[in-house]
Amino acid sequence: MVTLTTDFGSQDPFVGIMKGVILGICPRARLVDLVHELPPQDVLAGCLALESAAPFFPPGTVHLAVVDPGVGTDRPAVAVATKAAWFVAPDNGLLSFLDPAEIREVRRIENPALWLHPVSSTFHGRDVFAPVAAHLAAGAEPDLIGPQADSIHRLPFPQPRPTPEGVAGQVLVFDRFGNAVTNLRRHHGPGRRVRVAGREIPLVRTYAEVEPREALALWGSTDRLEISVREGSAREVLGLTRGTPVLLVP
Repeated sequence: MVTLTTDFGSQDPFVGIMKGVILGICPRARLVDLVHELPPQDVLAGCLALESAAPFFPPGTVHLAVVDPGVGTDRPAVAVATKAAWFVAPDNGLLSFLDPAEIREVRRIENPALWLHPVSSTFHGRDVFAPVAAHLAAGAEPDLIGPQADSIHRLPFPQPRPTPEGVAGQVLVFDRFGNAVTNLRRHHGPGRRVRVAGREIPLVRTYAEVEPREALALWGSTDRLEISVREGSAREVLGLTRGTPVLLVP
């Protein structure tokens, strides 16, 4: 099984081309579209999408992710093996969610014998990442990919911090409904209310606990605190942006 995560969208043929490359190398591959409507060049959004989805795929899955603002430069590319899966991506922080304790090995993607040629300076998803993912799905030995590396590049994730009033966090990304996903998790402490954008809103279990167009906070399906507006967009109604401060109040 090979999953695909990109910011390529569905208007252009880029995703379909990558699928064609994979199937040409590994005809038995089962391809799963994870997401292709990520905000362009938004590495953090891609990272969080992978974090939320990867645990639900069977062992041996190859996760192919291409959100690559540095395409065509000398930024590294990696294939990372965990105890359950392979991840193939540019080494730009896209795999920051991986627990170091779960990583078995990191391979630099440096063997041009596995790539398509000539290699485009704007479409490494087709010429580099898709072929490598396909070869891994077909059972290629990791040694063929390239030399081992000690680590991967990690994004400087903002960490929640305790304050006298509660636990302070911030907005990380938005989903298509306008819900704001934060860096606060359930283990950061119990809470009854949330302060955000100059107002205090209730922490509830379901959207239905408030009236339509009212703001709320709840623990989302990825166990992160989310700021929402019932039947509306928290992003628009509350004027939230990435980095907006959020306080979880006991």
